[in-house]
Amino acid sequence: MKRLFIPVLLICMILSVFSCQKKPTFKENPDMAYRTLGSTGIRVGEIGIGCGAFGKFDTAEARKYMAYALDHGVNYIDIYDADPTVRSNIGYALKGRRDEMVIQGHVGCWWNGTSYERTRDVAQCEKGFNDLLERLGTDHIEVGMIHIVDNMEEWNELQGSPYLDYVKKLKKEGKIQHIGMSSHNAEVALAAAKSGLVEVIMFSLNPAFDRVLSGNNPWDPKSFENMLPGIDPVRVELYDYCAQHNIAITVMKVFGGGGKLLEADKSPLKVALTPVQCIAYVMAKPCVAVAICGADNIEELESDLHYLKATDEEKDYNAALSKQTAKTENASTGCTYCNHCAPCPVGIDIAAVNELLDEVHQNGGVVSEELAAKYKKLEHHAGDCVGCGQCEDRCPFGVPVREKMDEAQAVFGY
Repeated sequence: MKRLFIPVLLICMILSVFSCQKKPTFKENPDMAYRTLGSTGIRVGEIGIGCGAFGKFDTAEARKYMAYALDHGVNYIDIYDADPTVRSNIGYALKGRRDEMVIQGHVGCWWNGTSYERTRDVAQCEKGFNDLLERLGTDHIEVGMIHIVDNMEEWNELQGSPYLDYVKKLKKEGKIQHIGMSSHNAEVALAAAKSGLVEVIMFSLNPAFDRVLSGNNPWDPKSFENMLPGIDPVRVELYDYCAQHNIAITVMKVFGGGGKLLEADKSPLKVALTPVQCIAYVMAKPCVAVAICGADNIEELESDLHYLKATDEEKDYNAALSKQTAKTENASTGCTYCNHCAPCPVGIDIAAVNELLDEVHQNGGVVSEELAAKYKKLEHHAGDCVGCGQCEDRCPFGVPVREKMDEAQAVFGY
């Protein structure tokens, strides 16, 4: 009996090794800087990518973009969108190179046939998640995100819910290796960090949002009228807690949402920062593992990757931030142009309309010939809005879209 014990034990050990999900395998690129993703032990490049660009590419462009990213050491991608085109393009682009990429996917996103929706319905979550795996051509993802929790009431409601049970089940089955959560609310993110449930938090972190007092909406321009001189205390506690307890933060809205921090007339800081300065601000925090940059093309990604070889002078954001004023003089839609509201049932490109409306505000309320021409080129206009409110239901930032469409119609005349 004793003679059989050792061989059986060895066989069990071997089987256990093969049953484990594969960790991403890659050689660290000398051009990339790497950090460990909190307690997961996974090494990730400091610059990551989002999924937004893959909705604009054809398959060939998607493949080229992904190859460029991987060849330059990018090994982290966030996929929140349930759009079949986005997911299929990413899956095609990763074919043959899946093990080089750490995938942060969201549980609670599904495609209703015409648009992406955020959901807590387990049946919809399961359908959406299975679709994600199928389109990516994989049997697991590394980080499964509890998708967007932005208020404490919802965080409390999730505890013990069927939705959270489903997320835990996915981890137990090995379909997700680590549980994370995405949030724009520091109080919620801190509660999640302290819960012991999550190892990764996707959080909106940049020098403008850091100066908004917790409880105020960072998407509302009025929140910046009394901008804090330093970082909000709740955010400080969040960053310190995550650093001390080895919880990784993956950063979204590095450039403020829609790149607003890169243009002085759009930025609530009233001074333009460079992509390098924004990334340097994010990466200065020990809790941060990766800055997820929403590069729409290879040229923008190349600009973001320049951070890795930038000089200390290029990275210095303090001089620029010292020039910022605490007042915002121009109105804003509060829209980040993220397209979570899409699609509109009558085809309005809501993000494009809001962006043009913001440009009018920044132009002192004057509709220039250039702005009028850009608006005219849109296939559908604000005046086509039927007021259904579907966009507002999907917007995670509370933008009063119907009011903005009425305003845009008045401003542009149709």
